Amino acid sequence: MTLARRLWLLGALVPALAAFVALALAGQLFRYDLERSLDRALLAQAAVESVSLFDGPGQKVHLHMAVSPLVEQVRPFAPHGYLHGPDGALVMRYPPGPVEGDPLADARHVPGVPGGAPVLMTHHLPDGSRWREVLVNVRSPHGERFLLRLAASLGQVDASVGTYHRMAFALAAVLGAALLVLQTQQARRLARRLGAITRHLGQLREGDFSRAPVEDAEPDEIGQLRAVLAEATERLRGARAAQERLIAGAAHELRTPLTLMRTSMDLALRRDRSPDALRASLLEARAEVDRLAVLAGNMLDLAVAGRGAWDRRRGDLSTLVTQSVEGARAEAERRGQLIRLETSGAAVAHFDAGALRQAVDNLLSNALKFSPEGGEVVVRLSRAGGRHQLRVVDSGPGIPLAEREAVFEPFHRVLGTRHTPGTGLGLAIVREVAEQHGGRAYIAPGREEAGAEVVLEVPASAPPERSG
Repeated sequence: MTLARRLWLLGALVPALAAFVALALAGQLFRYDLERSLDRALLAQAAVESVSLFDGPGQKVHLHMAVSPLVEQVRPFAPHGYLHGPDGALVMRYPPGPVEGDPLADARHVPGVPGGAPVLMTHHLPDGSRWREVLVNVRSPHGERFLLRLAASLGQVDASVGTYHRMAFALAAVLGAALLVLQTQQARRLARRLGAITRHLGQLREGDFSRAPVEDAEPDEIGQLRAVLAEATERLRGARAAQERLIAGAAHELRTPLTLMRTSMDLALRRDRSPDALRASLLEARAEVDRLAVLAGNMLDLAVAGRGAWDRRRGDLSTLVTQSVEGARAEAERRGQLIRLETSGAAVAHFDAGALRQAVDNLLSNALKFSPEGGEVVVRLSRAGGRHQLRVVDSGPGIPLAEREAVFEPFHRVLGTRHTPGTGLGLAIVREVAEQHGGRAYIAPGREEAGAEVVLEVPASAPPERSG
């Protein structure tokens, strides 16, 4: 079922039908209330007439409504009155006139035992009219039984209910038509908005991330969906750009060692060479194979970091950083460098020990690689608000301000360090690990030529799980 039909059905047809049913039920309740009001009026009139039937001169029986000075004014809606004698014959009636023309006066009604409860009944006459009647048995001062009958037409009740039905159903029909027009406009509007989102999803399915969804300023759920979709599109665009840069960088990094290996092999095969020359060629090829292995391993580490499928557990970051520093001291001594560790006690957090250890190792490796012989690397672990901060400060040439964000991109090399050994993936892995833990990695401001200070932050409490 289309959105327009669903809105017509649930937003117009069903409410209109419900309104008709509710108004019909309300009409029946209205009729019931009017009939009960009529019954009360008949009982009140019967109570007055029954106690004053014999208060005339000489206790002569009479109906007060027939001698009322307002008889002409109340004649259109006043009840008809009938008094039957002990034998059931009609003694008198109101309004006066020939009995033959009154279908309620052509029958005999024998009085019952006085003092009983009044009887209410409804008469359906051959002409289709309905009359409500009350019967009261009374006794005269001489002990004779009489039957008083008061009858009122239900025509006014039927007319009032009919008027109510005509007005109510007309209003319900107008309401239904208005709802139909409103829901039609709403359906078209929603269809346009959802159609734009559907077309955009089709573009994403085809791999086109170049355009954002059509603007939608409405602050409802569809507007929120469009905003989320726009954000997702932007992230997909960024992910594709990063993937393309990664592939281009990987191709460039792979081409150099492969070219060197091919050149070395071609030279070895071009003419007969001595065993020492062949050994030298093989050692060169082996070095390039090792370089390829390191590159492949770093790319795999970056891919694993991006998935973030780790086992985060509660642990002490101080212990992990200490272990990483102790593991790097041998390399530092080989280079003639010093590593100084500064901690402020236990640093409890939820983290994946393997991934975070790799990130810390990468920071230390970078710091040692760019620090000169005799230089010092300072490692500080401290608490800043709700985060633990690991700061690694080297004594190298520093990182220019314009490249402090770019160094975290895969295969990026700072100008002047292109010939420094490495794959250019170390800091990219550090940032990915930090973000997957709900933290961040960045270059601290304030240093440009006196070394670089790289900061790795992770939350002190357990971060929410990231998807992707």
